[in-house]
Amino acid sequence: MAWKLEDIKVIIPIGGEATRLRPLTVETSKAAVRLLNRPLIEYTILELARQGIKEFIFGVKGYVNYRSLFDLYKEGIGFSARYHIKPRVHFKYIPRAETVGNAHAVKIAVEYYDVKEPFLVVQGDNLFRLDVKKVLEYHEEKKAFMTIVLKKVENVEEFGVAELDNDMKIKRFVEKPKRKEEAPSDLANTGIYVISPEIRDVFKSEEVEEMLKLGKMDFGKDIIPYLIKKGYPVYGYITENLWFDVGTPDRYLEAMLTLLKTLSDEDMQGLRIDANRRIFVQGTSPDSRKRRIIIKRMYRKGDLKLEGDILIGRHCQIGSGTYIEESAIDNFTIIGKGVKIVRSSIMDRVYIGDNAIIENSIIGRHVEIRSTSSKPTKIINSVIADDAVIGEGSEITNSKIYPHKLINSESKIYDTILT
Repeated sequence: MAWKLEDIKVIIPIGGEATRLRPLTVETSKAAVRLLNRPLIEYTILELARQGIKEFIFGVKGYVNYRSLFDLYKEGIGFSARYHIKPRVHFKYIPRAETVGNAHAVKIAVEYYDVKEPFLVVQGDNLFRLDVKKVLEYHEEKKAFMTIVLKKVENVEEFGVAELDNDMKIKRFVEKPKRKEEAPSDLANTGIYVISPEIRDVFKSEEVEEMLKLGKMDFGKDIIPYLIKKGYPVYGYITENLWFDVGTPDRYLEAMLTLLKTLSDEDMQGLRIDANRRIFVQGTSPDSRKRRIIIKRMYRKGDLKLEGDILIGRHCQIGSGTYIEESAIDNFTIIGKGVKIVRSSIMDRVYIGDNAIIENSIIGRHVEIRSTSSKPTKIINSVIADDAVIGEGSEITNSKIYPHKLINSESKIYDTILT
């Protein structure tokens, strides 16, 4: 391979408003939404950094995306220290611009940072495992202009789907076919691309400049069909590895459950409290170790029932008689007595009162769920965004509650979006 991995830059377009993952993304970039007690994008960066990639360019659009990413990661020193990556990774950001699609963010990045070698494009809301060296070698062997990582999926209607010839060259894309029968295959575009630096010439062409003026600069809808139509060698690379597009609350929970089952002990960043089960409690400080000992003692005595794969963060307090199944509990969360949490994500600094029931739901950061034994609160198949307060005795089912909302006691909310 002509290029070393440390020469390869990664461009991560982070531009949309992530409407499908609302209300979690109203005030937070989708890339920064917490999943298993850390920002979603951290899994992607870590996967690539561990393979030797050092330079990441965030194609951020708008204040929320920029603030979320820059405040989290700055230039990358803290990230590198946290994961013991030497020499450290470098995080860069495109200049302020109103981009009109992920390809526009990439155009700005390659021109501003003068990218002259093949580069990798990944999406900020994807989780994946990928041997980057293999994909780069494949790209070089095929003499490809662009290589698109493809993954077999069942729900083809939600993705761009590729039709390949016998040599793995992409003949055409069908973007989100309306019915399964209209899809030319079950191979979805993962949004992971290896692109040759000559794309800069394509970006400067009159036709692409015209696309830009019309606000049409999305890879899946605009640039990839254009490249195929013009005869550029665009190839597909099929991955069998894990890949998730965490674009909706359902997919978020699906990704959480899969990672709970499959992440290594090291990546769970916690210690098992039962040698035979995947129940992890995080924390290394003396204070958080004390909390872990208390949780472990309660579990062994039967005061706390834990079923399936579970991650519990640092400094969590859990009351007796509580039942947790297949869930993630983030740092500094306080859970009362007799609470039931099933297949749910509880983000950091949440307060959950006694006897609350939470199932198949996502609870955002710093949420307060008031609940008592006489007025228990139930939250089923719902998303509660950051800093909301839910009054005791409330029932919330199949609903979305936006940030900072105060829900009165004994409210009954079904199939509702409260903005």
